[in-house]
Amino acid sequence: MNPASLRWKIAALVTLACAVVAAVVGLLVHQATWQRTLDMGKGQALEAIEQSLASTDRPGGLPADVVPVGELPAALAAQLWTGQPVTWYGLDHRDEPWMWAAQAYGGDGRLAVSVQISMGSELRSLYALDRNMAKAALLALAGVVPLSMLAAELPNRRLRRVACTARRIAGGDLDARTDAGGRDEIADIGAALDSMAASLQRRLLAEQRFTADVAHDLRTPLMGLLTAAQLLPDGQATDLVRDRIGVLRGLVDDLLEISRLDASGERPDRQPVPLADLVRESLHRLGVPADLHTADDQGDATTVTDPRRLERIVANLVLNARTHGAAPVQITVSSHQIVIRDHGPGFPPDLLADLRSGQAQRFRTGRTERGRGHGLGLTIVLGHARIIGAALQFTNPPDGGASVTVTLPTTPPNPDE
Repeated sequence: MNPASLRWKIAALVTLACAVVAAVVGLLVHQATWQRTLDMGKGQALEAIEQSLASTDRPGGLPADVVPVGELPAALAAQLWTGQPVTWYGLDHRDEPWMWAAQAYGGDGRLAVSVQISMGSELRSLYALDRNMAKAALLALAGVVPLSMLAAELPNRRLRRVACTARRIAGGDLDARTDAGGRDEIADIGAALDSMAASLQRRLLAEQRFTADVAHDLRTPLMGLLTAAQLLPDGQATDLVRDRIGVLRGLVDDLLEISRLDASGERPDRQPVPLADLVRESLHRLGVPADLHTADDQGDATTVTDPRRLERIVANLVLNARTHGAAPVQITVSSHQIVIRDHGPGFPPDLLADLRSGQAQRFRTGRTERGRGHGLGLTIVLGHARIIGAALQFTNPPDGGASVTVTLPTTPPNPDE
């Protein structure tokens, strides 16, 4: 029932077109009928003039309808100079319509033969015809407008299907297609959308294959470097080499993890998990100082989820807050929910918009002044959250910092997963 929808616009256009056609046709019929009525009135008046001229009922052999010219309407009297019968349509002093006919009589121009034909019944018939045409037009509109709305439903349905497919593609379902048949403009839009989705899918698959290939190809020489670094004598240069190899190993591990997430073959291993203990153990392994709080009566909150993936989500978010934010990092655990907040400059607006839409640009580290990192942490977080069904809410609180809320599903897990 949206008045701005295409259906109502089509109905309004059809209504306007039908009203214009009905008005034009009605006007033409009105004019033609009125002209025919006037012609018939003129014919009757001229015939009456001929009969009057042929009669000699008055004394002296004068026609019966001889009147002084001064008694005739001025517009009619002005035409008598032609010497031929003339006609004139007008209203009398009672506003009654009449068709007048007159002809000059005698040579002095003071007398004329004049007759009057009443046009009242013809005029009332014309008004009745106008009313009937208006009623017929309204009845036609009452039938045409609903039919036009029904006829507009088919293209509207196809357009809605195209829009739904576009939203699915925007949500990450690159296998979605419109399959819009036909040879009209809607089919062209659907074909263009399908072509765009196919192109995006090919590029994404190429990127995923490239990521997986690079990660696998780097793993073998990396293991050689790691082994060789262990054989180096201890010292400042050796520590620097080992540190850089560790960073490179972390990058390769992240790339391998992303390639597995991209394969869409991952399934969650759900089991009961005490949230507070999981967060506490994750912080202990990371060695990152953070303030852990539990909501009232939620210190032993347990939910059913994949503990490895949830621990990975928490670890990446805490590291992101520590690296790009500012202390203190606060973590609040409640039933089915974990909130991680820092007190830094917050998420950049463009990154925040991407995260809220469920996307994260790979190898993006945010603002250059916010620290280090290779920009894959949030991508991994989104991937694991999608697998375990967790909802992520990214915000910049009004009092500063960045906040991420991880909400775990409360419904029982699907046994088929």
